[in-house]
Amino acid sequence: MIDLSTNYLGLKLKNPVVVSASPLTEKLENFPRMEDAGASAIVMYSLFEEQIEAESENIDSALEYGANSYAEATSYLPDMAKYHVGPDRYLELLRKGKAAVKIPVIASLNGSSPGGWVRYSEYMEQAGADALELNIFDIPSDPSLTAPALEDRYCDLVRAIRKQVHIPISVKLGPYFTSCANFAKRLSEAGADGVVIFNRFYQPDFDLEEMEVVPNLVLSSPHELRLRLHWAAILYHQVETYIAITGGVHDASDVLKSMMAGAHVAMMTSALLKYGIEHIGVVLAGMESWMEEHEYVSVKQMRGSMSLVNIESPATFLRGNYLKTLGSYKWREPGTALATF
Repeated sequence: MIDLSTNYLGLKLKNPVVVSASPLTEKLENFPRMEDAGASAIVMYSLFEEQIEAESENIDSALEYGANSYAEATSYLPDMAKYHVGPDRYLELLRKGKAAVKIPVIASLNGSSPGGWVRYSEYMEQAGADALELNIFDIPSDPSLTAPALEDRYCDLVRAIRKQVHIPISVKLGPYFTSCANFAKRLSEAGADGVVIFNRFYQPDFDLEEMEVVPNLVLSSPHELRLRLHWAAILYHQVETYIAITGGVHDASDVLKSMMAGAHVAMMTSALLKYGIEHIGVVLAGMESWMEEHEYVSVKQMRGSMSLVNIESPATFLRGNYLKTLGSYKWREPGTALATF
């Protein structure tokens, strides 16, 4: 009997395939479908810092207008420190989604700076979230902002949220930090239980006809997995933290590679948007088939087997890989036929 079970953020999961934040998690009817297809956990779509602050400003403006219109109105104003303002639909969907399935449901907050919106992490815990994923996505365009100052700001954000909740926290971060391993360690010390690698850097495109900068969302490809495998293999056993891989996970082999690199779970979105929610079952069946053929009895047995600390040639993940990769490419004149023997 193949044992696909794993542990992520202290949560016992039946397998390592987790549905990551996406439009699929915006509909309540999809939650049971994901569970039935075999998903071990669900990450809800992100609630954005900007959404919360904009909603709060709108309510503050309305209350202020009422107070200025009627002299007696100030005595009826609610205590805004205790009043649950903001996107109530998200919290309601979280409550209903949690009640609809038996697998863990992870809430997602997307923000980059400490502020009043952080209190929503507590609201999410109260709504039943089993864990919280903090999705850090920020473009540091200010040339006066140093790398250490940016990292300090993110660590302060994790500390602020850690004070609000008792549930596990993971941080979804991008690959463009000066020292990813050190930053992952700092996040762990600040109170994060795990890291999700990596956030996709969504870049706008230029419309040459309309002369506008336009959004352009492209689904991930399996090729993107390599960057994630590289850093999961480096972080494994060097930083004491839970590791999730997201981005480029499309089939059973991608999940297996993620486990061998050292990840605890592999998160999927693009493949489910492309092939449907039931694709999860295909992935799990493919994992079991491969493991049986290669005589693996559990995911735990393979986890980290291809990581930096466990392979014979660690240079494969370091500068040695750079030299070897460049030397592996053989250029041929376009149109030249390949020799056959």
